[in-house]
Amino acid sequence: MSSRSIRILCRIDWLDEDETVTRLWDGSGPYVDADGEVWIGSALITGLDNIDMAINGEAATLNIELAGVPSEQADATWLAFENDAIIGATFRLYIQPCNAKTDQPVGTPETKFTGKIDNIIFQDKASDANLLSTLTVEITNRFTMRRLTNGAVLSDTDQRARSALLNPSGNPDRFCERVPLMFDKTIVWPRWTT
Repeated sequence: MSSRSIRILCRIDWLDEDETVTRLWDGSGPYVDADGEVWIGSALITGLDNIDMAINGEAATLNIELAGVPSEQADATWLAFENDAIIGATFRLYIQPCNAKTDQPVGTPETKFTGKIDNIIFQDKASDANLLSTLTVEITNRFTMRRLTNGAVLSDTDQRARSALLNPSGNPDRFCERVPLMFDKTIVWPRWTT
């Protein structure tokens, strides 16, 4: 079945007592998925290039900016931030394929990035009519703080764990499976003869 478009879905599991979940998608208006869950339209999300890098595994961090947030929602977010319900919350980014004929969701969404909210930056802008806020959310995954000593290599076990975390429904990443074979290998430069 061919896919005409995709939808980017963002799910945030907040750290409050009610276990609140926020669901956002990259369009306008509400979106109801196959499970009956309602996703809030957030056409004001910017930084899609950051999302692209995270999906492709080129970034261990993801920065998402939500521009033009009404003051009531920004105030509620600030209150949640003050009550320690934001930093450390789980963030998941999904891709939902849609069919070519009716542009409706096909199958279950694929997990493309999973991380924890590490920081949130608030910026306010006043206009004649109202006050609009811009929220920048910085999300990190568990490999962001990974440090390698000089000359060290990424192990096969670490790479498989990373791929399972980033894409749980996908096949394990076999990129580093031959690293152990190269551990004691000596590489000799070719000797050119004339």
